[in-house]
Amino acid sequence: MKRPVVVKALGGAVALVLAAGCSSGGASSGSTEERPRTPPSASASASASASSSGTAAAPPAAGRVTVAGTLTEGLKSPWGLAELPGGDLLVSSRDERTITRIDGRTGAKTPLGEVPGVVPGGEGGLLGLAVRDDRVYAYLTAASDNRIVRMRYGGGAGDRLGPPEPVLTGIPKGFTHNGGRIAFGPDGMLYAGTGETGETGLAQDRESLGGKVLRMTPEGRPAPGNPFPGSVVYSYGHRNVQGLAWDADGRLWAAEFGQNTWDELNLVGAGKNYGWPEAEGKAGKRGFEDPVAQWRTSEASPSGIAYARGAIWMAGLRGERLWRVPLSGAERSGEPEAFLEGGHGRLRTVLATGGDRLWLVTSETDTRGTPGPGDDRILRLRVG
Repeated sequence: MKRPVVVKALGGAVALVLAAGCSSGGASSGSTEERPRTPPSASASASASASSSGTAAAPPAAGRVTVAGTLTEGLKSPWGLAELPGGDLLVSSRDERTITRIDGRTGAKTPLGEVPGVVPGGEGGLLGLAVRDDRVYAYLTAASDNRIVRMRYGGGAGDRLGPPEPVLTGIPKGFTHNGGRIAFGPDGMLYAGTGETGETGLAQDRESLGGKVLRMTPEGRPAPGNPFPGSVVYSYGHRNVQGLAWDADGRLWAAEFGQNTWDELNLVGAGKNYGWPEAEGKAGKRGFEDPVAQWRTSEASPSGIAYARGAIWMAGLRGERLWRVPLSGAERSGEPEAFLEGGHGRLRTVLATGGDRLWLVTSETDTRGTPGPGDDRILRLRVG
């Protein structure tokens, strides 16, 4: 077993490589969103969260992560995670097409059923989850597209999900680069991160929903104040967005898979162009937004992110580590640090649950890991 309980940073702060990098070609055969995992050497993965309002003090340069325990295990291809009022969790299975309720204290699992219309394949399936009032929202891959649906759910342990009602359809689907993270922002609007499905031109096409961050009402209509009239597109030029989180001042952050060179953490602004496929990483090109932080693809392959204790926490798949990025306003206040490297395998989703507490979902059963007994898990973390 490879499950340490208390984890320290890897030799203190781990510096990002800050040299510029760019790519202007199409996706290569090795450009799948998570990139097949390289087995670890002998010495040796957003989820989204909104914080309460108010300017946060700059966090300390050095952070900490303690694995306080395992909430539950035996999950198959877990992907989306959402917290219910009272502290219980909902987790989606990408390949099983199911949603399961997890008791937030005991870890007991209650199956809520299979979501109709999900067609798993490659990186598609039942992906991100969000909860609003008595509705569960899900981002899923259907026969013809990726789409967002919502289902009634009373919230009791014995309740079942209602039939899915379409919220937004027509998001391009592919074997790879399906995006999939959804979350409600501090403004009450629903946000979604999408991918360009390997068809790189979609990212720059503002008429396409692929390679975008989308912003919509809970009913799926273009949100008031969106930058492009009559459109749910909020930002564009993205390759594959799977992490969304808001900081204490309501700024939106997104994690994005690069191709072969740079993975990114971006500060997302209305109407901004993030460069793909003309730019990857810190390209310094006019008209494109550079990331706030970037990583070599072997160190990250980021999926879910969360905001807690003045920092963005980013789960790495191929990188098999949890990254901490301390913030001061819209800038980094220190070098990113890596925690949990190789200790729990691929890391998919991280969810802030108040104060210094995070939930972290592993992703060893997603066909690209090396699952062991008990995989996959939801871990309890204490961070600072």
